[in-house]
Amino acid sequence: MTEDSTPGTGGCACGHVRYRLTAAPMVTHCCHCSRCQRETGSAFAVNALIETSAVEILAGVPDLILTPSASGKGQKIARCPDCHVAVWSHYPNADTLVAFIRAGTLDDKTTIRPDVHIYTSTKAPWLEITDGKPVFEEYYPSPAGVWPEDGLARWRAVIASRGA
Repeated sequence: MTEDSTPGTGGCACGHVRYRLTAAPMVTHCCHCSRCQRETGSAFAVNALIETSAVEILAGVPDLILTPSASGKGQKIARCPDCHVAVWSHYPNADTLVAFIRAGTLDDKTTIRPDVHIYTSTKAPWLEITDGKPVFEEYYPSPAGVWPEDGLARWRAVIASRGA
């Protein structure tokens, strides 16, 4: 995906919640942690981080459900009130200012590719990571060198706005 392209539209399984991304993600994580495995029922979760202001709700309003997280601070998962599919999450470091879009809810899943693999210490043992992207056993120590520069600048602006 190019920096100026956007991944388009997406939604839940039943179609009640629909959204459009009006910007490209800042970064896309492929998370192999055991919590993501449990929450998605899969070997990993692919989350595209984007400013919530760049997520345009087209239909429905997701319910925000506070769920436990490894940090102990929890995460807010935006779920369709009808089919209960998770369409995105919010984590405490940026609260609701950043949405971690579940890439599997996008209509065109070919528009998103992971930039980094995280928490691979708990990845499925049968899974081989061969895409050449950075791999971290836990979370990376710094986004510098991992995130695209424009995404990093946008992240810093979001975090700075929390202090305003």
